[in-house]
Amino acid sequence: MKTIAIIGAGESGLGAALLAKKVGYDLFVSELGSISKERKALLEANAISYEEGKHSEEKILDADMIIKSPGISYESPIIKKAFDKGIAVVDELEFAHHFTNGKVIAITGTNGKTTTTLLTYHLMKEAGFDVGLAGNVGQSWAAQLVQKDHAWWVIECSSFQIDGMQAFRPFVAILTNITPDHLDRYEYQMDRYVASKFRLFQNQKAADFSIFYKEDLFSQKGLAEKKIRSKKLWISLEEQGDNGAYFQNSALILRMNGEEVSIPMSSLSIQGKHNQLNALFAITAVRLAGAPLSSLEKGLQTFKNAPHRMELVDIVDGVHFINDSKGTNVEATSYALQSFEQPIVWVAGGVDKGNNYEQLKELVEKRVKALICLGKDNQKLKTAFDEVIPEIKETQSIQEAVRWGLELANEKEVVLLSPACASFDLFRNYEDRGDQFREAVKSLKIESNA
Repeated sequence: MKTIAIIGAGESGLGAALLAKKVGYDLFVSELGSISKERKALLEANAISYEEGKHSEEKILDADMIIKSPGISYESPIIKKAFDKGIAVVDELEFAHHFTNGKVIAITGTNGKTTTTLLTYHLMKEAGFDVGLAGNVGQSWAAQLVQKDHAWWVIECSSFQIDGMQAFRPFVAILTNITPDHLDRYEYQMDRYVASKFRLFQNQKAADFSIFYKEDLFSQKGLAEKKIRSKKLWISLEEQGDNGAYFQNSALILRMNGEEVSIPMSSLSIQGKHNQLNALFAITAVRLAGAPLSSLEKGLQTFKNAPHRMELVDIVDGVHFINDSKGTNVEATSYALQSFEQPIVWVAGGVDKGNNYEQLKELVEKRVKALICLGKDNQKLKTAFDEVIPEIKETQSIQEAVRWGLELANEKEVVLLSPACASFDLFRNYEDRGDQFREAVKSLKIESNA
C-alpha cells in the first residue's frame, strides 16, 4: 500500500486526507501549527494519524508521496529534501483530479478570478448543469469528492495551487489577467510568476479551450513563450473579434462558431469595467460548456458576488461605504477606483507586496480627495501620493478610519476600502479586514441615527 504524508491540516490538507483515506492510502497528516478541535475530530473519526506543532521529518520523508498545503513554498527545506529523495510532491487539486470523471472549467488570474469563478458556477447552475464549485473558493475539492462527483466542476486556481499541478487538465482554462503580485514567492521575478500562471494550460489538448484577455500584456508575453495546444478564444474591451467575446455599445457581445449574441449591460448585476471583463469570461466559458443562450441573461441578472468585492456596506448620512478588502494589489485597486465618478475617500495600506503605485497616480489625482492609510508602515503610500492627494491621514484603527471617512466625504461621495496591500499586519486575512470594516460602518450608522 502506498503511503502519503500530508503537510498542512487546513481546508485543502484535511480534504486531501479524507479522500486519500477513502481510496485506500496509508497516510499521515503533519501540521506545524495547531489543528482546530473540529478538524481533529474529523481526523480521529476517520482513523487518520496526525501530529501538530511540529513536522516529523523522518516520517514525512519516508512517504511515497507528499501532498502539501499551497501556502508552503517549493523552496522550503523539507520539500527540497523530498525532491532530493525522489518523492512526488503535489497539491490538493492535482491529487483530487485523479478521482473525478467530471469536466473542469479552471480559472486563474491576478485579479477577477474569484468573481469569474462564482459567476461561471452560477450561470452553469442556472442553465441546469450538474456542477460543483471548488479550488481557491469554497470547500476543498478533495473533500467534496469523498461525498460525490459532478459532471462539471468550476475551480478557482491560485498560482500557488497551479505550481503543484503535474497532470491536471481542464476542458476550459481561463486566464483573466496577470499583474505583479505575490512576487515574494517568485524571487521578485515577474517571468517566474507568469510561468506559474501558464502551467494551467500545460496539459490541455487540441479538443480543449483556453480563454485570454487580449489587452493584457503579460498574458500576451506568456503566450509568445509557451506552446498551448488548446483552441484559443479572446476577451476584449477594445476590439471586436470572431472567436470569443467583447464589450460594445453598452452590451456584452458573444461571437462563436459564426453565431453572435448580444446581452445588454443592464442585465449585469455587478458594476464596473472589471466586472464587464469577468462577465465576458464567464459567458464564454459557459457557452463552451453548452449552456443555452436563453439562460445567460437570467443568470447575469440573479448573480450575487461574494463579500469583500466592491460590496456596498451601507449609506451613512448620504456617504456610500464600499468594502473592496479583496483588492490586495495595485491592479485590483485601479479597477475599484475606476468604478466611481464621484469623489473618493480612499482607505488603503497594509503589507506591501512590492507594489508600484506609479500606475495609480493619474487615476488617484482625478478621483481621490483624501487618503486614509490603514497599516503599521504607511511610509511608501504616503511618499507615493504626498504630492497627488490633498489630505493624507494614517491610523492603525479601522474604526478611526471609518469615522474619518465620514468626516472627509460629502453627501453622495464614496469611502472606499481598497487596500492594494495584504492584510496581515493588522488583520488575520482580507476577510477579517472586510468584516471589521463592515462592523465599523454599522456602528457608525447607529451613532449617526441616535
